[in-house]
Amino acid sequence: MHSAISMNKTEVLDAVLNDFSSGYFSLDYENRRRLLLALAKEYDLNRTQVRELLKQYLGLELPSGEDAQFSGLEEEGLLSTFYRTERNLRHALKPVYEVLFERLNTHPGGLRFLSILRADILSILTEENIASLRALDSYLKEKLSSWLSPAALELHQITWDDPASLLEKIVAYEAVHPISNLIDLKRRLGVGRRCFGYLHPAIPGEPLIFIEVALLKNVAQTVQEVLWNEPPIPESEATCALFYSISSTQPGLSGINLGKFLIKRVITLVKRDMPQISTYATLSPIPGFMQWLLSKLASQSKFAEAEDMPESSADGSSSTFRENILEPEEEKALMDSSMGIAAGTNGMEVMLSLLTSTNHEWTNSAEFLSILKPPLMRLCARYLLQEKKRGKALDSVANFHLQNGAMIERINWMADRSEKGLRQSGGIMVNYVYRSENIEEFAQSYFSKGHIRASADLHRYVEPLKENEQRTD
Repeated sequence: MHSAISMNKTEVLDAVLNDFSSGYFSLDYENRRRLLLALAKEYDLNRTQVRELLKQYLGLELPSGEDAQFSGLEEEGLLSTFYRTERNLRHALKPVYEVLFERLNTHPGGLRFLSILRADILSILTEENIASLRALDSYLKEKLSSWLSPAALELHQITWDDPASLLEKIVAYEAVHPISNLIDLKRRLGVGRRCFGYLHPAIPGEPLIFIEVALLKNVAQTVQEVLWNEPPIPESEATCALFYSISSTQPGLSGINLGKFLIKRVITLVKRDMPQISTYATLSPIPGFMQWLLSKLASQSKFAEAEDMPESSADGSSSTFRENILEPEEEKALMDSSMGIAAGTNGMEVMLSLLTSTNHEWTNSAEFLSILKPPLMRLCARYLLQEKKRGKALDSVANFHLQNGAMIERINWMADRSEKGLRQSGGIMVNYVYRSENIEEFAQSYFSKGHIRASADLHRYVEPLKENEQRTD
């Protein structure tokens, strides 16, 4: 590693970088961890040098004001000292490991290696919160973001005629709706469908991220319509481009928003080639909904049980953390219909029991589907509109589309009845809509104020309207 950073002889540098990368791949997890920690700590910036330069800089006096008694030459000399010290500061504030990153970026296979390196860093950080490693990750992320700017990426329409090696990558990396067989893949690349990916010349034959698009007459409400309905409509009749899957292929590029640029480029391309398309929307999963809801039901059930105990009733105490997850009529319907089927002393316990049942048995009962639909749809709208983390949407997919300038249009009941869809979101999916005239405005509003734009239909689930949400009718 030291040679890869300190070596200056161009003729042997490639061999040194090859040895470093191949040696890294031969290491097991623990030895990779040790190497990355050494890189983060031993090849960081020189803070002693930075402090000395800061002292020098703060000791300089910039000639200004009426009392300044400097000739033109003296003033020019002082300014030169400022510029020189600032240049030295900029250089000192760069960690030594930047040299390694820069050299690997221009080395064949180096960008892919850096992506793998960052994936390993992220993996370690999930287990250990190490400040020096966080700094290493942050710096590498910044470098990768600059090297993967839209200008450096090629937008490629993926078709059935592409090399088998590339198509295999699409099958392997599809993260939203797994591709079941070659017939399924051919359909997704055929008439009425599009697939676009971002390619980089340093990682040939492998899309960094790809998006799947269905050309439809209307915004689809279920994934079944998109994946399995036959046949697709003639493309000339399509008025809606529906983005139904976005998949990243490189874990090491996590947090680098390539999807934002990809969606905007695809909208521009489809507009050019198919001017009759007027609606650009998504059919998206809600991956965090059930995790949030089950946790909420479990905690609120415990609070409800505590309040029902005799000692709680006697002193009239009530938990500060208690909230009404269910409306009275929803709780009554759950209690009345669950006799002998789902255990529970209150509606929240019954709902929790049903939603965690083996093989999602509640979805096989028309009665339970009818009873659970109102509370699940209402709570899903609340989750999307009101549940925040650092002022932004708690759900990762919602945050992605909202920061890109979309609005929440509609939530759809039983839109994805796959095991994954039921486990993550109770089968509910959401449509986000991209309106070209509002994309930048909505993105800026969300970024600066956390404003979530949504349709009036969605807000009806969670009235009264909250301060940080805005309707867009």
